[in-house]
Amino acid sequence: MDASKSVRDAMQAHLDNLTKPRGSLGKLEEYGLKMAQIQGKAPPKTGKKGIYVFGGDHGIADEGVSLYPKEVSFQMAMNMLFGGAGINALADATGWEVNFVDSGIDADFPPDEKINTKNRFIRAKISRGSRNFYKESAMTEEEVEAAVNKGKELAADAVKQGYSMVAIGDLGIGNTSTAAALLIAAGMEADSIIDRGTGIDDKQLAHKKRIIKESVVKRNPVKNAYSILQEVGAPDLAMMAGFILGLEGRGIACVLDGFPVTSAAYMAYMINPKITDYLFAGHLSKVAGHKTVLSALKLDPIVSLDLHLGEGTGAVIGGFIVELALDCALNMANFDTADVSGKDAEEQKY
Repeated sequence: MDASKSVRDAMQAHLDNLTKPRGSLGKLEEYGLKMAQIQGKAPPKTGKKGIYVFGGDHGIADEGVSLYPKEVSFQMAMNMLFGGAGINALADATGWEVNFVDSGIDADFPPDEKINTKNRFIRAKISRGSRNFYKESAMTEEEVEAAVNKGKELAADAVKQGYSMVAIGDLGIGNTSTAAALLIAAGMEADSIIDRGTGIDDKQLAHKKRIIKESVVKRNPVKNAYSILQEVGAPDLAMMAGFILGLEGRGIACVLDGFPVTSAAYMAYMINPKITDYLFAGHLSKVAGHKTVLSALKLDPIVSLDLHLGEGTGAVIGGFIVELALDCALNMANFDTADVSGKDAEEQKY
C-alpha cells in the first residue's frame, strides 16, 4: 500500500473514533488528514509555527502602478521589525514567530544590535530589488538562480528552527504588479488577474493594466518559471518560490498568504507540481486575481475575510485554524476510552 494512503487511512480511523459523529468537524477533519500525510504520521503533532515575510522592492513601481513610493517598503519593514505591523499583532495572538527576510529592499538596514530581536531579521538580499521590466529584464539568470537557492536555504532554516508549520508573507511596493505579470506570462488571462493592489482609482488601474500587458509582450518570456522570473519577476518572489520548493520532503506544512505569495507558489508549481501536497491556502484575499491562481493550484482557501494587507496576515489566521484541527484530533476523547455510546456508524446519528 502507498505510504501516504496508509497514513491517511490511519488518520481517518483516528478521526472516526473520536467522540463525535463521523465527519462532523467538516473541513477541520480534512486539514487533519492533510497534516497527517505531510508529517507522515497519525495523528500529526502540533509544534512551533514560523512565518517568513519576504520584503523586496519592484522596479515596475517606477511606472506609477502603485499609490505609494518605494521608500514605503523600507519604512514598513522597520515597523514590522519593531513589532508595529498588522502581522505582529496577529502572529502574537495566534502563536507564530515572525521572521522578516530582506530579499531585496532597496535600502540599507541598521546593524542587528539596533533591531528588535523579538522579530527575527534575516539578511538575504541578492540585489536591491528588481529592475523595471517595462524597460528591461527584471533580473539576470544568475540572480534568479541565487534567489531560488537562497529560498531553499531558508527552507533548511525552517527545519533548524524546529517549525512544524510555516507561513509565507510579502511586503513591497509594486509587488502585485510583478505578481500579475508572472501569471499573465504563464498564460493566465490578464483582465482576471490585474487588480487595484494598494487601492488605485479607475484611471490608475487602466494605466496599470496597460503597463503590465505591454511589459509581458515586450519581455516575451518562454513559458518556463525560470524564464518568467528572469523577465518579469523579482528576487523576493523568486526566493518565495525557492522556499516552497525547498520544503519538499521536510514534513513541514506551508500556508500561503495572498496574491503575490500565491503567484510565487505558482512559479514553484510550474517547476514541481507536487508542492501542493504540503500547501494550504490561508485565505481568499480581496484581490481579484487571487481566486484565479488558487483555482489553478486547486487549493481551497481556509477563510475569506476580504483581506488585502499582505504581510502574511491571512496566512497566520488560516494556519491557526489548521492547528485548531490538530488540537481537536489530539485532545478529544475517543469511543474506546470515553463512556459514550455510538462508535458504530448507525449509532452516531445523534
